[in-house]
Amino acid sequence: MACCKTCSQENCKKHSFLIGKPRLIDKIQGSTPPEVFIGKWNYPNVYAGILAPQEYGDTKILSSPEIWHAKKLQINEVLKLRQQLIYGRQRASVKKPQASKLLPVLHEVAMTHKSVALELSLKKPIEQHKEKDSKTPLISNAAEINYAKLEENAPVKPKIDCLVNDIHAKSSESIIELDSSGIPTSSIIKLLSVGLLGLASRRKLVPTRWSITAVDDTLSKEKLKRIRYYPEIQDYQVFHAEYIGNHYEFLLLPEKWSFEVLEISLASFGVWHDYESFFPRKKYAQDVTGAYYANRLALTEYLDKIKRQASCIVLRQIGTEYYAPLGVGILRQISREAFSKPALSFSTLKEALENIQSRLRVHIDNYLSKSIILQNYGKQKKLSQFF
Repeated sequence: MACCKTCSQENCKKHSFLIGKPRLIDKIQGSTPPEVFIGKWNYPNVYAGILAPQEYGDTKILSSPEIWHAKKLQINEVLKLRQQLIYGRQRASVKKPQASKLLPVLHEVAMTHKSVALELSLKKPIEQHKEKDSKTPLISNAAEINYAKLEENAPVKPKIDCLVNDIHAKSSESIIELDSSGIPTSSIIKLLSVGLLGLASRRKLVPTRWSITAVDDTLSKEKLKRIRYYPEIQDYQVFHAEYIGNHYEFLLLPEKWSFEVLEISLASFGVWHDYESFFPRKKYAQDVTGAYYANRLALTEYLDKIKRQASCIVLRQIGTEYYAPLGVGILRQISREAFSKPALSFSTLKEALENIQSRLRVHIDNYLSKSIILQNYGKQKKLSQFF
């Protein structure tokens, strides 16, 4: 039986991801999906870089939550895809990104919608392993680079080219216009992250995790400006979807806009909760974090489409199957899937809750006992009740 080179134990599971002979790599030549990543560690002096595999061609599947969800890939399949990528990076100042020689290439990669061939020269050779461990991070195989250069022209959609060159438009205005033009949310996030949107004097690098929330938040807030003036739905509506251990139930109540997310983990039985009333939220959703804004975006897309408003309680059940987080993009797609299906309509709240309970593995009271919306529901009389 083979011994682990790291700890000398036989059949070591802790270090079992080191299988096969490591391969030293000093240069990356392949097609980026495209994917860029701006870190947040040591802000404002962060790492900025590009992810690419050692192969050419269409590599979008290595980087796209939309494709992973559409193909219903399992977690181990996604992790194997991600392990093919090498993160070539350099130090960069958020406030002075122009000082980085990598910036022009970062911009071109962020602007394109197709896989594009490039070359990254590494400062030191790295070992790339075939991962077997379930805890593989989505961003792995990091290596500092000497330089980066594209080996072909990166195609850019006219709308993106237009707004990137519009240095007089605010970033929020550009985000909204890109979305209304059909540009995918993931593409808008990349543009904001590498400092290609907004007023010329205010453009800077934005850590990718922050830009994800910023885009989801901006788009849903814009839709809410209209939604708050739409008539209320007339019955109780339920939407649901599940993927790789993430089970979502969206309960819509015939009421003015309010929004609440409750999450329960079946592994730890931890509970996370955030809420907003009819009025715009001012503080960051510290408990649910990025998932809160992804859920809200999917909901507002639906309500804006049907020209109605509602109060919504989101119940997320996190199963033990979800052993390695795959990012907010997956949760956004699951939420959108829920609203892509016809609503389950009920005449009473009791019927709607019983329907939701039939799909949950924990008792629904674990959620509802903490719900602010249900505590206040029906207590305030509507103007229509007086006539």
